[in-house]
Amino acid sequence: MKWFSLKAIFKEIGKIRWPKKGDLVTSSVQVIIFVAFFAGFFYLCQFLVTLVLQLMGVIA
Repeated sequence: MKWFSLKAIFKEIGKIRWPKKGDLVTSSVQVIIFVAFFAGFFYLCQFLVTLVLQLMGVIA
């Protein structure tokens, strides 16, 4: 098991590209915007379905 040695592990760790602060901030903002958009979308869908069901008299 040549790959399972400390030398090989540290070699693999050296290949990792850690994100820079700007990349991390950009990705975080994109995720927050994405989540907020879909939260609003699903809230709107729920509101519209409830409105239609109320107009049909199915729910009070």
